[in-house]
Amino acid sequence: MNAFLIIVPLVGAALAAVWPGNRTRPWLLPAVGLVHAVLTLWLFVDPPTVAPTAWLGFDPLARAVLPAVSLLFLVCAAYGVSYLKVRSERPNRVFVALLLAVLGLLSAGHQARHLGLLWIATEAVTLAAVPLLHFNGTPRAFEATWKYLLVGGTGIALSLLGSFCLGYASLHGGGEGDLTFVALTAQGAGLSRPWVLTAWVLLLVGYGTKMGLAPMHTWKPDAYGEAPGIVGAILAGGVTTVAFTAILRVRAVIGAAGEGAIADRTLLVIGLFSMLVAALFLLGTRDFKRMLAYSSVEHMGILSLGAALGGAGVAAALFHVWTNGLTKGALFLSAGNIRRAAGSASMDEVRGMSILTPRSAAIFVTGMFAVTALPPFGPFFSELQIVRAGLASGHGAAIAMFLGCLLFAFFGLTRVVFGIVDGRPRTAARANGKRFVETAGVIVPPLLLLCLSLWLGLFCPATLREAWSAAVAQLFPTP
Repeated sequence: MNAFLIIVPLVGAALAAVWPGNRTRPWLLPAVGLVHAVLTLWLFVDPPTVAPTAWLGFDPLARAVLPAVSLLFLVCAAYGVSYLKVRSERPNRVFVALLLAVLGLLSAGHQARHLGLLWIATEAVTLAAVPLLHFNGTPRAFEATWKYLLVGGTGIALSLLGSFCLGYASLHGGGEGDLTFVALTAQGAGLSRPWVLTAWVLLLVGYGTKMGLAPMHTWKPDAYGEAPGIVGAILAGGVTTVAFTAILRVRAVIGAAGEGAIADRTLLVIGLFSMLVAALFLLGTRDFKRMLAYSSVEHMGILSLGAALGGAGVAAALFHVWTNGLTKGALFLSAGNIRRAAGSASMDEVRGMSILTPRSAAIFVTGMFAVTALPPFGPFFSELQIVRAGLASGHGAAIAMFLGCLLFAFFGLTRVVFGIVDGRPRTAARANGKRFVETAGVIVPPLLLLCLSLWLGLFCPATLREAWSAAVAQLFPTP
């Protein structure tokens, strides 16, 4: 059954590639997204038994995060129908096909239990996303696409080299070359220490590039700034998530080899560094879509920090995967509405969007407060759990820096957001605003994502918490 999570989207992508109607083709997005979400929910409620030697499986870690990706995609797919109707001047065959292909490849990446298969899936996602970034066809979009491809290509090379090193660590320690994570973890202390540490550095940098951790984040501001809002939402809530779960799987192997303390220290340092870099750039940026990119860098740092704090921190990080993905999706979709109405993404040219796009502006402001951990939205509770895990594990200084970065990020976000929603509309924005109508199709999806973030904060289901605990037990097995 879990294979259908990959097959259905890929079949949908093939169907979109040959579908004759440019106007009806976008409806494949919510249709396939709904089937995928139903299958994911089915497997979440009744998880299958995964064979230890299986290369692919809906294991506890996949169960803990893949439903969030599927839910985000479904809501974004519903938004995509209205978005592509507004952008009827652009052919959407490649866009729809590759968006569905990304969903299938993300499903494969989250379920990959083999080091080589994980690399293939995550790098295929990178390549499939390239044409999506260039959908607008502008020179700046072209530049952003090439930067994403070049920086992402570096991550591809480093993660492949790290995979080779981890495989050699197994062979050097007397293993048989089995690259399933179960076999690598079972070999544990038999893995060659120098090669394990080399592999960890390369894999952390390689998959950290996909996440957008600083200083490997340089592709994010351009890519998120020029990509359509729906693409930014899926990149921020889906593509980065599969890279994070890849790091978690590798971290489990490094821990089994006896080098977990070193791995945790590197995750802690790179997480705090990413948050600091993001906070500083947020204080200076004047582009509200690039602002979302730096916010994503900050939250990838939060995930890295959580992963460094043991089982309780990993559980909190998995919680944050859900809350950040849904909230950031609402921000990207509403930002896309504002960008089309205003004709620009710079606060130097955009003012008074609370008048031109009152509903989108209200969602954008509320989403900004949510993503900066205002209770009772989900990010507040997931970040609170990270703070508790850090204090319980004796990382008081790191938590103090964590809170300081959150404060500066809040200042940067509010500066930009209120700068574009307040005031009187500029002449150009007013003219563009008349041509943009806030229909239900572009308002309901981001509002729904925001409501889901609120729901996770107020009424997080016990089944979700159980899924995160099961994933922690998989990553930190007790002897």
